[in-house]
Amino acid sequence: MAEQKRFENKIALVTGSGRGIGKAIALRLAREGADVVINYFRHREPAEETVAAVKALGRRALLVRADVGQPDDIERLVDTAAERLGGLDILVHNAASGYNRPVMEQRVKGWDWTLNINARAALFLAQRAAPIMQARGGGAIVNISSVGAQRVLPDYVVVGASKAALEAVTRYLAVELAPMQIVVNAVSAGMVRTDALKHFPVMRERLEEVYAYAEKRTPAGRILSSEDVAGVVAFLCSPEAFMIRGQTVLIDGGATLGF
Repeated sequence: MAEQKRFENKIALVTGSGRGIGKAIALRLAREGADVVINYFRHREPAEETVAAVKALGRRALLVRADVGQPDDIERLVDTAAERLGGLDILVHNAASGYNRPVMEQRVKGWDWTLNINARAALFLAQRAAPIMQARGGGAIVNISSVGAQRVLPDYVVVGASKAALEAVTRYLAVELAPMQIVVNAVSAGMVRTDALKHFPVMRERLEEVYAYAEKRTPAGRILSSEDVAGVVAFLCSPEAFMIRGQTVLIDGGATLGF
C-alpha cells in the first residue's frame, strides 16, 4: 500500500529544522507530501543536509536563515516562505534556546534571550502566518514544548518558564485564530535522544547513565526518538485532529506517570 499523503500540496514552515527534532518533523511532513521551509540560525551545514533529504523525497525545500528571537527576522522568514513557495499551510515552532543554569546563577540577558526565542516567537510567527494561512482556507500551527513547563528539572528554570508561557500562548492562539480555520496545539516531549541534553552541565559528562536511568523508569521501555515526536506533530497537523484545539499533547512513554 502506498504511504498516505495527508499533506499533498501543503506548504510547511518548521523553525529550527536543520537537525534534531526539527529535522525529523520536516522529513515526516515531506514524506507525507508537504513542501518544507527549513529554518536555521547558526548551523548551516546540517540544515543544507535536511534540505537535500527533503528534495530526495520529491518535495520542494527552501532554506532560510533567520533568528526567530528577532521580530524583523520572523517577518522575513514567513514572508519569504510565502513568496517563494506560494503560501503557507503548516507552521511548527520548534526552534528553542536557553541558559541552563541554577536559579541563583540566572541573569536578565539569559531570561530575555530564552523567552524571546521560545515563547515570544510563537506569538509573532503565528501573527504573521495567520493571514497567509487564512487565504488558503486555514491551516495548522504546532508549538514544541517540554515537560519542564510543568515539572522542575535541573538547571531548567528559564527554559521551563518559557515553555509554560509557550503553552499559554498556544491556548490563546487556538481561540483567536479559530475563526480563520487555523488549528493550534502544542506537543510536550519527554526526554529525547538528541544533542540538546549536552547543554545541561549536570548531564553532559554522564549522558549514557542518564539515558539508562530514564529508560528504566519509562513504562514504554525506551526514551523518545525525534521520529516519535514528529509523528505526533504530523497527526496534529492533519484533518483528523481538526477538533483538537489549544491542547498540549504529552508524549513521554509514560515516564511522568510516577512509578
